[in-house]
Amino acid sequence: MKSCLKSLLGLAFAGLACVAAAQSPPPAASAPATPPGAQGQPQPAPVVSASARRLYERSKGQLLQIRTLLKTQDSQASVGSGFLVSDDGHVMTNYHVISQFALEPDSYRLRYATTDGQGGALELLDFDARRDLALLRAVDDGKGGGLKGRGALSFRPLQQPLAKGERIYSMGNPHDVAFAVVEGNYNGLVERSFDPLIYYAGGINPGMSGGPVLDEDGLVVGVNVSTMLFAQQVSFLVPGEFAAELVKRSLGAKPIRSAAWGRLRDQLTRYQDELVTRFVAQPWESANNKRYRLPVPKQDFMRCWGNSTSADTKGLSFERSQCRMDHALFVSGNLQTGWLDMSHEAYDGEKLGALRFARQYSGSFRNERLGSADKARTAPYCKEQFVDRNGLPLRAVVCLRAYRKLDGLHDLSVLVTTVDASTQGALGRFDARGVSFDNALKLAAHYLEGFAWTNSSKAK
Repeated sequence: MKSCLKSLLGLAFAGLACVAAAQSPPPAASAPATPPGAQGQPQPAPVVSASARRLYERSKGQLLQIRTLLKTQDSQASVGSGFLVSDDGHVMTNYHVISQFALEPDSYRLRYATTDGQGGALELLDFDARRDLALLRAVDDGKGGGLKGRGALSFRPLQQPLAKGERIYSMGNPHDVAFAVVEGNYNGLVERSFDPLIYYAGGINPGMSGGPVLDEDGLVVGVNVSTMLFAQQVSFLVPGEFAAELVKRSLGAKPIRSAAWGRLRDQLTRYQDELVTRFVAQPWESANNKRYRLPVPKQDFMRCWGNSTSADTKGLSFERSQCRMDHALFVSGNLQTGWLDMSHEAYDGEKLGALRFARQYSGSFRNERLGSADKARTAPYCKEQFVDRNGLPLRAVVCLRAYRKLDGLHDLSVLVTTVDASTQGALGRFDARGVSFDNALKLAAHYLEGFAWTNSSKAK
């Protein structure tokens, strides 16, 4: 099962997973969905309304299945959905549906299948990795084939916004079983999302990625992109306006013939510049710790969760907070990027004594994982330094892992621990995925600036 925007990265909180079949989940996905052909529990037959039947019959001529096949055989590597956006055979789908072809065109090829059993080859014209969209075109075989003349779906105008609760209809080919229509409701945009995502109260499944979501008039309001694991009727759509913009921008583009790493790098570089600029412009909020001022971000596009030990704990007492973006950007089956994650733990070991506290406190610092070399990234390069924050001594470790095929982008990890007391302390960690070297320095400095004494601690 392929992963999605952001949607997201073993997300400890949101549990998001993209809905293209037969791909590994993003780091924001806490578990993969059932792959095609796997046996699951019987599901009740959905009730399909007259509106759903009418819309499907009206739109099925423009609905497609998108398959990524091995170059030399018909074995499929992934399956998604798509829809026609021009009468000349232009097709919209998700970027994650066709990412293998985009990055390895010598190993893969693209094909479509229509609801009436026709099929043919596709070529890639452009993609928008940030929005998880791709524009394709059917290859004219010179024999009257292709997708020309089948019509196109139109996008709902921006000046006609949907109201919360309106019925909308998701279409695609779930689990490579058959074309289907799923009724649901529009519930506005997802709160605290860096980029707009539509919250769709409906059950979309792997294989439906890239399919259209229509209003009662048959106009496209969004594109299937992801679903929340371990939740019912919680799915997400890319707003139709971004798909319409990609069509307008790239309808006349020439096909992409070579690996698109450079194009992808440029898009990710622009995205991380905007993300970092907005993030460092926000002031830090308080963690309400009695001794330390610890950096907690504003929750404009992050979600924070916390827990602590009970009041009657006889050993080490702690308070913990973790904040994370809900969605990541999909690069490939083994790499997701474009997200921020941070956490801190504040410890009180007066009941343990200095020796036992030191053993547990230093052990927590050593347990932090910084990754190792893999196919996508180098091993981390780290530097350690003691930093003075207005009298508060900190031990800081800053690490960078370079991306092998996305020149100039890195994963940043910053580990911080206070070293001012024998039985009290705080550990902090900040991670940023896919940032430039200069932006990594800005983020590291911004994070360290968030540590200080509380006023009462400093005065004492």
